[in-house]
Amino acid sequence: MSDGPAARRTAVVIGGGMTGMLAAAVLARHADVTVVERDHLPDGPAPRKGLPQARHAHILWSGGVKALEELLPGVVGLLVARGARTARIMTDLVSKAPSGQWFRRFQHSHHTNLLCSRDLLDAVVRERVLEDPRIALRSGTEALSLEGDADRVAGVRVRSADGTEVLAADLVVDAGGRAGRAPVWLRELGLPPVTERTVDAGVAYASRLYRAPGTTAEGFPVVNVQADPRQAPGRGGVLVPVEGGRWLVTLSGTRGGEPTADLDAFLDFARSLPHPVIGELLAEAEPLGDVVTTRSTANKRRYYEKAARWPDGFAVLGDAVAGYNPVYGHGLSASALAVLAMRRVLERQPLTAPGTARRIQRAAARPVESAWSLAVGQDVFYPGAQEQPPTRLERALAAFVDRAVDAGSRNPRALRVLLDVMSMEAPPSRLLMPDMLALVYLGRKKPPLDGVPLTEQERKAVLGTAPFGGEV
Repeated sequence: MSDGPAARRTAVVIGGGMTGMLAAAVLARHADVTVVERDHLPDGPAPRKGLPQARHAHILWSGGVKALEELLPGVVGLLVARGARTARIMTDLVSKAPSGQWFRRFQHSHHTNLLCSRDLLDAVVRERVLEDPRIALRSGTEALSLEGDADRVAGVRVRSADGTEVLAADLVVDAGGRAGRAPVWLRELGLPPVTERTVDAGVAYASRLYRAPGTTAEGFPVVNVQADPRQAPGRGGVLVPVEGGRWLVTLSGTRGGEPTADLDAFLDFARSLPHPVIGELLAEAEPLGDVVTTRSTANKRRYYEKAARWPDGFAVLGDAVAGYNPVYGHGLSASALAVLAMRRVLERQPLTAPGTARRIQRAAARPVESAWSLAVGQDVFYPGAQEQPPTRLERALAAFVDRAVDAGSRNPRALRVLLDVMSMEAPPSRLLMPDMLALVYLGRKKPPLDGVPLTEQERKAVLGTAPFGGEV
């Protein structure tokens, strides 16, 4: 249900990134919305200070694409018109799994991902959302604290060039990202600390743009060589075709094997991955600009949904709830799905009803849990990722996932289930259903496609113009 005109409410969204803009679009059906953003946001696709991760590769998985389109109908078409590309998985993806094997490629796929730069994605979504007259943007404005008490949040205190003021609100949504200060603000209201967990694989990232050689920019697949967490240091890389006939290449390495900003070392690092295919491709491509690096890659989760007490009028979404190792590419999809979960809560009960904020928090935790399980299930095995070594259960689950990946590399039915989970269209528990268990445990292991460099036969199979036949 939407609150009627006579009951028009107010909402404040902290953060003008992807999560904040999507949240504002949902809240505008129920309230007049003010988006508070510390940065001065650009008018088009351009970098901004508060989003350094935008320089690295992003992929919006199909579950996130569907959520984005449901939240903003027609926006995927707008993105494609501006140069983004829809990619069919596993048709337009070449991927080497952590366990060693290559995934098969198929002529038809039911999963469609979105490829473009983060700058373009944010710009198109921002333009679309801010067309709504019920949404106002306050850029260059910093959120300082929550107003209210332990029972109800009534607004947020902000600071801008004009001074400090309080923005009253019936609902405040913190979508301020990894640096969000909600834990501090809640303690200031007299609430107990929220449980947190960090799993830090020690991953460093280095990214660079390239001009795709010749005509290869048109229809070229994503190329992904994943690191093996049981062989530290773990090194991996991904090549993502983005708008403007460019490749965005992100290389990663864990403690003792980190990439650097050294221009001359970038190509050598790509050749040192578990397979040198990305390095081979870059040898023929023109580099554009410098190498950019980051080390802010730890998986960090705040379990707001389990808090013993939670105030009405306040919710936390996106990276402010959980940030993930970017190598798995699930952060944007998890955020879009969490906002969609908020919309469904608000369709069932008024924004100001007692308990609404807590229901939003619990509903948003479901896609967070899926993305968290997919990331942490691998990263706990890197040395120093957490204080305690992986538990027996974590080891057993990881061994099962390896077998599920192996089953997916040779069986289209198993791959369909695996992709449903990886694409965030189904929870990880889907892997434990009887049909998948049968495929995992009754099949035979297929030797991985390996070799340095690729033979001509392998190149045709992995990168060639014709994917393997069949449908997934």
